[in-house]
Amino acid sequence: MLHVHLYGKLRRFAADADPRSESIVDVPYCPADTVGSVVARLGVTVEELGTNLFVDGRYADLSSPVEDEARLGIFPDDMQLLYKWYFRPKGLSPKGPRPKGRSPKGTEG
Repeated sequence: MLHVHLYGKLRRFAADADPRSESIVDVPYCPADTVGSVVARLGVTVEELGTNLFVDGRYADLSSPVEDEARLGIFPDDMQLLYKWYFRPKGLSPKGPRPKGRSPKGTEG
């Protein structure tokens, strides 16, 4: 089972969309699952997604694989956070390229 935590306007895909509570959807795990396949099964369109996608607290993208019992954090396009400056997709070295755009003060380099 996968545990998908939805934020912002994506909460509507959970049984409890109240912003004062956690909006979590448990999704059956399939061996070839990626973040993209899981959100597609929920009915979330790619256009609604932001770039802040997480698997077990690590920055991910739509092609990132997920394992059984993983926790996914899915943020919408209107909740672009600064996490991309602090979390890198799994497998990218700390010296790898940063995402395009400006980095927050004190995190350059």
